[in-house]
Amino acid sequence: MGKTIKIRWLVILFWEIVTCAFLLSACSGKQKMQTGIAEKGDTLRLAYAQYLTIVKYKAFTQVTVRNPWDLTRVLHTYLLVDKRKPLPRVLPQGTVVRIPLERMLVYSAVHCGLFDELGMVEAVRGVCDLPYIRLEKIHRRVAEGKVTDVGSSMSPNIERVIALRPDGILLSPFENGSYGRIEKLGVPLIECADYMETSALGRAEWMRFYGMLIGKEYESDSLFTKVEYAYQALRHVADETEEKPVVLAELKQGSAWYVPGGKSVTGQMYADAGACYAFGTIAENGSVPLSFETVFDRARHADYWLIKYNQMHDKTYAELERDYRPYAGFDAFRKRRIYGCNTAKVLYYEETPFHPERLLKDLIAVFHPNLFPNYEMRYFTPLSE
Repeated sequence: MGKTIKIRWLVILFWEIVTCAFLLSACSGKQKMQTGIAEKGDTLRLAYAQYLTIVKYKAFTQVTVRNPWDLTRVLHTYLLVDKRKPLPRVLPQGTVVRIPLERMLVYSAVHCGLFDELGMVEAVRGVCDLPYIRLEKIHRRVAEGKVTDVGSSMSPNIERVIALRPDGILLSPFENGSYGRIEKLGVPLIECADYMETSALGRAEWMRFYGMLIGKEYESDSLFTKVEYAYQALRHVADETEEKPVVLAELKQGSAWYVPGGKSVTGQMYADAGACYAFGTIAENGSVPLSFETVFDRARHADYWLIKYNQMHDKTYAELERDYRPYAGFDAFRKRRIYGCNTAKVLYYEETPFHPERLLKDLIAVFHPNLFPNYEMRYFTPLSE
């Protein structure tokens, strides 16, 4: 009898130990989830960027880039983890990026310029398309051997990329595009989809993400606040104007005239500058190819015409007519209201994506010259004869 009681007691003790072990295991697993995937993060408020979501957790920051060509899908998810701290044992699915980045390969002059402004140009250790980068610091650092030129962004020199040992590669995504051998190197690819945003401030707001990558979050947030304030103040000034002149953009390229869509950053900026864009009703956020006849029919009587070009000398009315005689039929040509931006001489592409307030002031000065009578334009100037 005593032996039976002792056995029963041992069985009960065994099951109590098993139960406690299970409960402890469950509690331990739940705690691990709370410090990783199941933890509630703090979503960063982004007022303008449509394709970017940033959620901060204790041990990492999750950055989600929506697919601009299919908003139901995610283009890429990044998990930013401080490289000075251990990698968390539990992380959600995504590309781990150990920050701050210190050896970046940067495809675009736009982003090189931003990193320079944030005081971290030394983190740019490789570039593509060097002839198109008009930043003196980058060219000097290439000459000093501190930055590697890996060649064309369409087909970078893979041996140079490997020798560079980048900790991050910043490039621009394209619809259904691939990156070839670059994406097989095991290096985080940062897909810079900011150029697909449909508002100037939406694109500029991406600087907050880029600042995180280089350990300049506070500086990039502060810079964006200044850009936003200046842009909105200028927009408010333009809103007060009663006259809304009609504007035409760009030049014919080959057989087609690529006009910015009404939902593009350019189209939106014309509206913000107090103008009526001749093709504002085209519901596209990219450029749309049209025939010359279609453009002429709709924009023949436009008040202003803005063109961008890249050449050693500034374009003139005489040259424009030599390029294509029918240009002379536009009212803006006859009334001498064409303004040109020579991107070979000014940092238009390098500055305006993250400083749209500078471009906006130029546009307002063109459309409403009485608002800034003593203003010296930064990008656009009247064509000479």
